[in-house]
This record gives sequence, C-alpha cells and structure tokens, in this order.
Amino acid sequence: MSAQIPGRSNAHRVPRILVIDPNEWMHRHLRARLQLEHVEIHAATRGEQGLQLALELLPDVILLETDFGSEERMDGFEILQRLKEDARTKDIAVIFVSESQETMDRVRGLDLGAVDFVQKPFEMAELKARVRTALRMQSLVRILAQSAQIDGLTALWNRTCFDQRLAAETSEARRHGRNLSLIMCDIDHFKSVNDRYGHPFGDEVLAHFATILTSGRASDVACRYGGEEFGIILPGTTATEAAEVAERFRAEFEAHRWRRQPDLVLTASFGVAEFSALEFAMGPVELLRRADEALYHAKRSGRNRVSCGPRADSEAA
Repeated sequence: MSAQIPGRSNAHRVPRILVIDPNEWMHRHLRARLQLEHVEIHAATRGEQGLQLALELLPDVILLETDFGSEERMDGFEILQRLKEDARTKDIAVIFVSESQETMDRVRGLDLGAVDFVQKPFEMAELKARVRTALRMQSLVRILAQSAQIDGLTALWNRTCFDQRLAAETSEARRHGRNLSLIMCDIDHFKSVNDRYGHPFGDEVLAHFATILTSGRASDVACRYGGEEFGIILPGTTATEAAEVAERFRAEFEAHRWRRQPDLVLTASFGVAEFSALEFAMGPVELLRRADEALYHAKRSGRNRVSCGPRADSEAA
C-alpha cells in the first residue's frame, strides 16, 4: 500500500524529539547525551518558536520546560495547552523537564495532557528510559490510528483518512504554492456485476481495482471513498499529469481478464480536478466537488473515460 498516515511522514523514519527550553546548555547537553539513541534532536528556546517547529516537524516527543522567565509571554503550561488545542499537534507526546518541585505543577501538567514529568537535575539514564517509553507509546498510537483508517476489503485508506488527508494537502498546496490534483473514480455498472455474478466476485473486482490504483507514486494517496467509488490525492501534480495517470489506470482495468469470468470486460470512469491557490473559495470541499462533477461528466459522456475539470488544459477520452 503506497499511502501514508495523514499528516505524518513514513513510519520508518528516525524518531524526532523537539526540545523547548530557554536554556542553551540544556540543548547542548541533550544533543550530546542522546546522540547514540538514533533520534533527531531539534531545539527551540522560545515558546512561539517551539510551537512553530512542532507544526513543521510533527515530532514524536517534545521535552518541555515549564518556566521560560518573565520576558516570555507563555510558560510551558500555556505551550502545552496550545499544542493540545491544535488537531495537528494534539497527539504528540509531551514530557515536562523542569526544575519545579511543586506537586501541583506535576498535577497541572499531567491534567493538561503531558505523558510524564521529569525533575531537573535528572539522571540521564532515567530520561532516556522515559523518552523510549514515550516513543513506544507513540508507535502503538500510530498503529492503532492506521488500523482504524484502513478499509478492510481493499486495504486502501478509508473515507475518514481521505477527508483528513485532502484537507491537509490542500492546506500545504496553498501555503507553499504547490500543485495538487484529485482523481475521483468508480466502476461502471458495478451494481449489475454484483446482481449477476454475486457479491464475492464483486469483492474480487473491488480488490483488483484497488491494486491498480496503488500502482502509482508512493506519494499518491489512494482511498476507498465509499461503495465502488474511489479517490486518489496526487500532491505536486497538475490536472494534465493526473489525467495521464487516470488514463493508465482506466486502460489497465479494462484490459484485465477475470479468471472466473474470462469473457467479461469491466470498465471504470474517472474525474480529475486541480487545486488552485489563486481561487479564494478553493479548498478540499470545492476540489472534491469539481472532481465529482468531472466524474459525472465522464459517466454522462458514455463511461469508460477520463474527464477533467475546468482547470485542466484538455480532456482525455
């Protein structure tokens, strides 16, 4: 399966740790002592800087100080609250590493969502163990989240994942001025396939179609939108390029010969739309609407074809 968890990088990447602490010595100390732990260490000395890095890096663990001094308008508790209020950062494991000896500070931090509280000065072996525990916990959370977002029949990402990833990708495309296209597609006359050949064969058809849709680039995100309808999110891709991808999928599906029904020829229709950062109203909902309209146009035009939305340079048939 080529897709990735929404908003996350590859599960096999090196774990990232973000240290948000006003003390430069703390950063140097942790870099030196954690360099053999096979982790990336990133540093922030101010609260706003730490929040921005958390959004950019989406680290696995944040080591956070509670006290940033009178010159900072936020303390560690406020930083943690901001992290937990943002859907993009709320699941990051936060460990307070603080000089505070107050029991109520520990209680407050844990109540706000921190997974641990380590008091300075600390034993490095203990901190390493707590970081490893937090990393293992994050890995389990990702596995559970991934399982909840996979369609059981096709092994593609499901509708929930599609909605989340499309929103994230349109936001990234607008922020960085990148190309983004969406393909919506479904199998032609699929109900008659189920009615005539039975649901087990229909499931075989869906599973094979899903296999074709995942044969593109690793960065493309193929999802089962519902029933026999599917969506493919293509970052960094123009509508013309996406139409070429869709045409390859269409031709491959039409050419397939079914072992149990060797004379049966099945086809699929595809609609393509491109994201425009210049259009104020363009977002995930509008992009999906345009791709759906293109798909309906392909259906009305005779099926077994690729139709492109208004931003495409041409329409492939």
